[in-house]
Amino acid sequence: MGAVAAILGSAFSDALPGTLDLEPETIDTAWGSQTLHRVVDADQSAYVLFRHDLPHRLLPNQIDYRAQAAALREVGCEALLVTSSVGVLDADVPLYRPLLVEDLIMLDNRLPDGTACTMFTEPSDTHGHLVLDDSLFATALTEQVRDLAAGVRASVADDVTFAYVQGPRSKTAAENRAWPRLGAQVNSMTLGPEVVLANELAIPCAGLVVGHKYSIPDRDPPEQEALSTTLDRARDEQERIVTAFLTEGTPVDFPNTIYRFEE
Repeated sequence: MGAVAAILGSAFSDALPGTLDLEPETIDTAWGSQTLHRVVDADQSAYVLFRHDLPHRLLPNQIDYRAQAAALREVGCEALLVTSSVGVLDADVPLYRPLLVEDLIMLDNRLPDGTACTMFTEPSDTHGHLVLDDSLFATALTEQVRDLAAGVRASVADDVTFAYVQGPRSKTAAENRAWPRLGAQVNSMTLGPEVVLANELAIPCAGLVVGHKYSIPDRDPPEQEALSTTLDRARDEQERIVTAFLTEGTPVDFPNTIYRFEE
């Protein structure tokens, strides 16, 4: 059976998830070396990837997304849970509650370095078009995560549409007005590239996010806490679900197609 893995972000900048015993492993890929953390003594192959490194040292634009995706493929990942702490653009979406991502808005399909967000950078026998027969967020895996969340009493509040907005700067008020008009309910500076690249490598993905602040212009925001405090609260809500996924999650069939013309 293939491996499961979770990508963790800024909320886990200096903390390991739950009581998991993790052991770092260096994976060499065509895009460079990448550190994954193997879950020791798990009943299955399970890995954690700290997107900003551990401790946190990488800004969103400094992450080597291709190396990370290739490393996950190298260890046989067949189910990937991608997490993020997000800004909330919809007043009806609660803070500090788990949210599953049902769709992505990534209008300019590019990585922070300006290149196309793809693993297929050169002509090869394995390149192709990613065709979404299901979604970037595999329905079967998303439902599995929903069930695991309920099992640890961390029920999901809503399913949301996520907007990927490149960093490292925050969004302007005008930008935060524009995104909801396109259907976005939450946004952050990561998650989008990871999900696209993983799908090109036929890795099924689910997205789990927690709102740690409102990003809604032209309204009186509720009193908000310091960033470090809000990220701590976001981590607490994600931690139980991530731990359940790494210990009980199972691979699912890849629901999309890599269309290759010679086929």
